[in-house]
Amino acid sequence: MIQHFQWKAHRPSGWSFSFYHQGARYRGFYHRDGTIRWDQPETRPEKAETLEGQIHDLMLYHVYEDH
Repeated sequence: MIQHFQWKAHRPSGWSFSFYHQGARYRGFYHRDGTIRWDQPETRPEKAETLEGQIHDLMLYHVYEDH
């Protein structure tokens, strides 16, 4: 489970984000086209796929939904 998810807008290119997962801190950049660039740590492809789905959901909720 992702914990302590934070994001910050970087116009016009996208958003930086950070969170904790299983005791490790993750950082990356979410581009406007939905691609994710991982900055920390090196993420295994199978783990990245799972985390990216959760990040997409969180970005939809925090950035794109009107609330």
